[in-house]
Amino acid sequence: MKADDVILIVAKNIVRYRKAKKLSQASLAKDSGLHRAYIGQIERCEKSVGIRNLYKIAVALEIDIKKFFDGVDH
Repeated sequence: MKADDVILIVAKNIVRYRKAKKLSQASLAKDSGLHRAYIGQIERCEKSVGIRNLYKIAVALEIDIKKFFDGVDH
């Protein structure tokens, strides 16, 4: 598995959990203290998310940060 594969899996999982909570990108951005455009860039794999910001997103979504890595083969 390549790093790009991990970035794609994390992005898809962010989208999945955001939609499960019925949140817009703008709502997630507000709740996580991040910019809406940045959330969109992460979800489209235009930017890779740093660990601090991934943690902020996990807190906003009320999930364990490890959930973003579901589907990543070790």
